[in-house]
Amino acid sequence: MNDEAQPDRNRLAEVKFDEKSIPRGLADRDHECAAAVFDLIEDNRFGVRGRDDGPYSLRIAQVESRLTFEVRTSAGVPVVEFAVSMTPFRPLLKDYFNICENYYTAIRSAGPRQIQEMDRARTALHNEGAGLLAARLADKVEIDEATARRLFTLVSALHWHP
Repeated sequence: MNDEAQPDRNRLAEVKFDEKSIPRGLADRDHECAAAVFDLIEDNRFGVRGRDDGPYSLRIAQVESRLTFEVRTSAGVPVVEFAVSMTPFRPLLKDYFNICENYYTAIRSAGPRQIQEMDRARTALHNEGAGLLAARLADKVEIDEATARRLFTLVSALHWHP
């Protein structure tokens, strides 16, 4: 079998949410989560340390101030489950949401220079969040920078309160 015929095992094929701990119903948040999941599934590198049985399905739940990640094979076999405390992310998410709000306001009324400055600040905070998330996941899963950014986008969407 040539490399083109082999599916990439180190990736996520599905992302789901625990309906009890992450209820649907906020239209804007649901839309942002759906868009983040779509982007993540389209292009990601996600390998479970010590395993080679992907592609994987990821189920995310909220338990108190933690997100739990349950990883399964595409056949539904449990692989690993772990939790990430959101406490270290709170100040960063607060700043990120604030700069995003200011950025979207600026798009309607500010000049190009101000918009570019806000976009750089927004990107820097997003990169910082992605780096923090990647570091918190590093002992469990292997992800690349782009996947860390997409996962942080998803975490942000889950914690966004319009």
